[in-house]
Amino acid sequence: MKRITVAMTGASGAPFTLRLLEQLLLAEVQVQFVSSKPGQIVLAMESDLKPGANPQQMHSQLCQYFNCDPEKLAVYGKDQWTAPIASGSSVADAMVVCPCSMGTLAAISQGLSNNLIHRAADVVIKERKRLILVPRETPFSSLHLENMLRLSNQGVVILPPNPAFYQGVTSVQDLVDFVISRILDQLDIENNLSPRWGDPTES
Repeated sequence: MKRITVAMTGASGAPFTLRLLEQLLLAEVQVQFVSSKPGQIVLAMESDLKPGANPQQMHSQLCQYFNCDPEKLAVYGKDQWTAPIASGSSVADAMVVCPCSMGTLAAISQGLSNNLIHRAADVVIKERKRLILVPRETPFSSLHLENMLRLSNQGVVILPPNPAFYQGVTSVQDLVDFVISRILDQLDIENNLSPRWGDPTES
């Protein structure tokens, strides 16, 4: 079974995180989730979830929210250094930081391991697995772009949540689904969340 680590940081974009988690769980992927404290604050502000004070509470809340098998979802705290995702001997098949704050992006680009999110990303890079960063900031400064270029040169996928409109947007959910579809494509997970360019079934 494919194992995917999903990290949420303190940038706006909780609907992206929740939709990604939902789709991964539906795809029968083993999901490993970790959130920074700012990420938990954003999740509480931008959704109807109020994250618990510890990983066990958040695990229970997310399993109830998605009505998923508890065995398919693991939740870790940002300082839980004993978590499997902190070691190259138990590296996931891929990792997505969604959304990715500029602070987290900078820490990853410099190889810092100040918390479990940074360390897990460092492990994925060194083990030559796929790392996808979804940076949610605008405009980008030269420093932001330099950090992205450094990571891109290491094979990291930089995937800003930039939606398209050619698919016939009628709701915010359509915009979210377009971005999540692109993330799933990068993870080699089949999906039909958003119409494809040139799809003959689309008028």
